[in-house]
Amino acid sequence: MNNLAAYIDHTLLKPTATKADILQLCEEAKQYHFASVCVNPCWVALCAETLKDTGVNVCTVIGFPLGANTSEIKAAEAAQAIKQGATEVDMVINIGALRGGNTEYVYQDILAVRKASEGKILKVIIETSYLTNEEKKKACELSAKAGADFVKTSTGFSNAGATVEDVKLMKEASGIKVKASGGVRTKEDALRMIEAGASRLGASAGIKIVS
Repeated sequence: MNNLAAYIDHTLLKPTATKADILQLCEEAKQYHFASVCVNPCWVALCAETLKDTGVNVCTVIGFPLGANTSEIKAAEAAQAIKQGATEVDMVINIGALRGGNTEYVYQDILAVRKASEGKILKVIIETSYLTNEEKKKACELSAKAGADFVKTSTGFSNAGATVEDVKLMKEASGIKVKASGGVRTKEDALRMIEAGASRLGASAGIKIVS
């Protein structure tokens, strides 16, 4: 597969990342033609300016990594990120609400961010490692119902990442696109996820994957 880079959100979400690290991420994204850079919200404006007219999208994370912010804060965070130049937002669901059976809260939480990010790509991180298969299905259904563009496996900050089984389950349950994220470190990993149905990959090892 020659266009593997076009699947990858070139990711740097470490709390220790410096401005120099983020600028290097952007340069790498331009060089390899990755789909986007995925960064914490404080770096959105810098990335938007650096990547202007390059065709590389700016993706950021909302309610990250726990998903436990209030819906109002998540919506405001998304709106501000978009104002600063983000073209894609990856939000974390309220995992505790889902596990507790409060599906209406989860739906309204996603919907609040969907409304705040209208016209931009919304990916909903369901954090599969914390969920049963039934909970994963429900999270995917709620994401699709709220108008998300993607469901995403993981933050990369929990106890496990993407699996082929989860990608297949999420694709079938949601009927929308799937982003496989967390532990995608090699070309072989990437190809397995794409074969399973992933349309996008979140990876900090993007250069290694495409090289």
